[in-house]
Amino acid sequence: MTHPSSSSFETRPLSAALGVEVRGADLAGPDAEAQWDELHRLFLAHHVLCIRDQKLEPESQLAFARRFGRPEIHPIVEGTDEHPEVVRVFKPAGESASFGVGWHTDNSFFAEPSLGSILYGVTIPPVGGDTLYANQELAWDALSPALQERLMGLHGVHSASRAYDPATTGTAKYEGKASIRYRWSDSIREEVVHPVVRTHPETGRRSLYVNPMFTLRIAELHEGEGRALLGFLFEHCARPEFQARLRWEPGTVAVWDNRCVWHYAMDDYRDHDRLMMRVTIAGDRPV
Repeated sequence: MTHPSSSSFETRPLSAALGVEVRGADLAGPDAEAQWDELHRLFLAHHVLCIRDQKLEPESQLAFARRFGRPEIHPIVEGTDEHPEVVRVFKPAGESASFGVGWHTDNSFFAEPSLGSILYGVTIPPVGGDTLYANQELAWDALSPALQERLMGLHGVHSASRAYDPATTGTAKYEGKASIRYRWSDSIREEVVHPVVRTHPETGRRSLYVNPMFTLRIAELHEGEGRALLGFLFEHCARPEFQARLRWEPGTVAVWDNRCVWHYAMDDYRDHDRLMMRVTIAGDRPV
C-alpha cells in the first residue's frame, strides 16, 4: 500500500523495521530543493531511503549528497578521475562480488565515521544483488536493561585491516587488476575507538555501534570476554525482525544512515554485471 506524502511523491515502507520506498521525487530536477525537507524527514524517521526512477550524473549525485553534508574522498577506495568523491562499484559477469559483502557500517574505522552513503544503481542484474539493512536502534531497544547499562561504559576498537589489508585480502585491487581500485593508506592498519552505544546527533536516539567487518575487540575487556560479547552482539544485531531488503532497479538511489544502520551487499549474481555509483558523506565522532 502506498501513502501520499506532503510532497508530490508517494512512499511505501520497505519493512516494519526500517526503510521507505519513494516514488515521484526528482533528485536532479527543478523541484529538488523543494523536496529536500520531506526527504530529510523521511531519512531520519526510516533510516533508509529507496528512491526510484532517477537519472543522475555524477554532478547531480554529488549535489544531492551536499544537502546532507560534505562528500568524502575515501582514503583507500579510489574514486573516478573526474570526481574523486564518486566510487565506481563495478562487479563484472563471471566474478564474485567483493565489495561490501558482509554486515558492516560504512567507514566506522574513521575517527569521524561517515554520516551516510548514497548508492545509485546503473546496471542491475535481472535477479540477485539485493542489499540488506538492519536497524541498530531496534537492536539496542531489544536488549535487557541490565545489558544496556553494562554496554554504556564500553568502547569498540575499529580497524580497516580485515577488509582492506592486502596481506589478508590480496593485492589485485592495489595493482589495478580488479574492477575496483584501491590505494595504500596507513589508515588501513590504524585503530580507532568508538562507544559501543552511540547517540544519534539529530534525533537523540541510541543505537548499537559495533559491526563484524570493522570492530576488532572491546577496549575495556579481556580478549576472550570481548570476543564472546561481540559474538553475541553481532548475532543479535542481524536478527531478521530488525531487517529490510532492497531489491534494486535501474535508476534506484539508496540513501542510508550509517549512524544507526548496518548493511550487507548480497553476492548472488555471479553471471551478471552490476554497476553502482557510491558517494559517502562526512560525519562526526560518535558520542
